[in-house]
This record gives sequence, C-alpha cells and structure tokens, in this order.
Amino acid sequence: MARTTRRRALTTLGAALAASVALPAGTALAGERAHRPRPLWRAHAHNDYEHPRPLLDALDHRFGNVEADIYLVDGRLLVAHDVVDLDPSRTLASLYLDPLAARVRAQGGSVYRGHHRPLQLLIDIKTEGAATYLALDRELRRHPHLFTTYAHGRVRPGPVTAVISGDRAARVPMEAQTTRRAFYDGRLTDLGAAAPASFIPLISDNWTNNFTWQGVGAFPAAERRKLHDLVAAAHARGRRVRLWATPDLAGPARDAVWAELLAAGVDHLNTDDLAGLEAFLDAHRSA
Repeated sequence: MARTTRRRALTTLGAALAASVALPAGTALAGERAHRPRPLWRAHAHNDYEHPRPLLDALDHRFGNVEADIYLVDGRLLVAHDVVDLDPSRTLASLYLDPLAARVRAQGGSVYRGHHRPLQLLIDIKTEGAATYLALDRELRRHPHLFTTYAHGRVRPGPVTAVISGDRAARVPMEAQTTRRAFYDGRLTDLGAAAPASFIPLISDNWTNNFTWQGVGAFPAAERRKLHDLVAAAHARGRRVRLWATPDLAGPARDAVWAELLAAGVDHLNTDDLAGLEAFLDAHRSA
C-alpha cells in the first residue's frame, strides 16, 4: 500500500473510532459544572471564628457569608469574641484574609469556582471604631484584587466584599474616603438614611429587639407585616437584610422562624449551626 493511501486509511479509522466513543458536545464541561458546589448565599456563619476550622468549615458547607470579630491590639488585628480569648496567633490576616486570597487564586478568581458573586466578610469591630478601621483598611489594601472596591462614586465587585459592623465610630473615617475596600453595616434606624447603598449595602439588627415571636405558635400577623415591610423598604433602597439573635437551637421553632425569614425575603439567615442551616436551605431550595 502506498504511503499516502496508508495514511488516509489510518486517518479514516481514527475518525471512525473517535466517532464511536464521542460524547455529546459540552458533556465534560456540564459534568464539571454539576459537581461544583452551589453556594448558599443566604447562609451567614455567625461568629465563624469559633468553629474548629474558621472560614474553612463555612466554605465546606457552602456559606456565602462569614463573620469575624476583631480587636486592635498593639497594632495587630486579632480575632476573638471576648478579650479573654485573644490569642496573638489568631489574626484576621492568618484566619481570613490570607486564606481567602489563596483560595481565590486557586479557584480561578472567585471564592467558589464558576460563581462570581462575592462572598461577604462581615467584620465586627470590638475596639474603638475609627482607629481599628484605619488599621483594617491598611490590611485590606494588602490584597488589591481581592475585595469589592468603592472608588469615586462607583463600585467594582471583587471576589470578597468586606462589610464593617460593630463600633459605630468606624463610620467617620469610612465616609471620608473617596476610595475604600469596605462597606458599612447599617441598622434599622438607617433604613431611611441619605447614605446610598454604595456605602450601606446591608442592614443588620437584633431580632429580639424588634419581634417577640420565637417560633412557637403562630407568627403574630402584625409582626409578620412589620417584617415584610422592613425588608421591602430595605430592598427598595438597594440594601440587604440580616437579623441576628434569631432562635438557633435545632428544632421546629428555629425552622419556623427561618421559614418566615425566607418568605419575607430576608437576605441572610444567621446561625452557629452550619450543617443545620445548610440542610434547611437545601431542603427549601428543592421544595
């Protein structure tokens, strides 16, 4: 057989074999997408740093929001709930900022591969707000491509959005900045504030200060209307809503409150029980 004829025969045979095992176009990509975790953007890991593996446990449960309390101690930002728990090795950088930066690099530019909505990092300031925020701002600037940025009136989304809560004195230096890598966590009293959503994108408040219902019996109609009205008012101004101090002991009462929060459109459900909220949200998404 001539060399040219033999080459054609081999090419034809190869094409036939390829056709016999060919997968539909896009099958591999579809399979990859099917195995990507579906983030739970409404899930908020309250006091996330108290879990055995801060940040990582929340990410394993696909949470879209994590919360870290910080203290400014000798120029360093330490993570703890109470002063007695401060540990020089547990810094905001080591527990959150550096691991998030490494994950984003490894995941192709996002916290969850293929999902480009930012993870929300709520940073609760426990020491004097202005000084602590300025130290925090320096830390955030170490990661110029990690955080959602506000610059001269425009917001540029990044893989992580830092929102500052806690001591209210942080607001003064934040509002003075023309460029910042953080946003402000408002309260229900800020619902009608003149500050735009580009400064206050989130409204957080204490459930027990605003509602008496704890999930037992019927939700009082007046309280249900109040919940729906405040969520609607926040959303009309481009703001999201989180309510903390909701019942968090596993059982029907907690599930009843969570179901009402979902029905009202509350954006973030607060919990210390990562697996419990993951299972609840998965069940309600399926339903």
